[in-house]
Amino acid sequence: MATYFQTTARNYTAVTVTPEGINTDEFLQATEGLVKIFDLFGSVFSVVQNDMNGNIKKIRERFLQNPAANSTLQNLVKGEIAEKKKTATEGLLWLTRGLDFTLQSLERNEANPAEELSVSFTKGYEGTLRQYHGMLVRPVFSMAMKACPYRAEFYAKLGSDQGLVQQDMTAWLSGLRKVVVEIQQFYTANKL
Repeated sequence: MATYFQTTARNYTAVTVTPEGINTDEFLQATEGLVKIFDLFGSVFSVVQNDMNGNIKKIRERFLQNPAANSTLQNLVKGEIAEKKKTATEGLLWLTRGLDFTLQSLERNEANPAEELSVSFTKGYEGTLRQYHGMLVRPVFSMAMKACPYRAEFYAKLGSDQGLVQQDMTAWLSGLRKVVVEIQQFYTANKL
């Protein structure tokens, strides 16, 4: 039986990254697959899903205006800045923060097999998104972290062959890390 990572439209390991940047369409396909992983957490993560889906929509709308000119995320952002717009640029920034949160949380959980998801996601939140959230948003995320499913239940939903789940998750997280770091470096280098 296939693992969750084998069922998505595109895996982060298959997102093209060239000197010109990250392929926009492939990135969006992989990210839509990432957002669906939160279905395995239950409705408590709907806030996270809705936020990420909203940012995906902003990027996709910009991409579809001119797929050739916006073929990479970097070109998409540069084009938007040249037009003195920022909708997709801000959407990508917030989406990247959400991807980093997911990445750090799952990497931590993978590295600590005895740790429950609620601990890993709380630590991931503290190291990523918390600094950007105000007093009204933090309690919502805190509640979501406490409502994470048990580790064993979550990993069972990822696939029946746990050896294959680990192998696929490690590769998926490695691909996700490559993409997140690339975007973060681009934003830092361009002072965005």
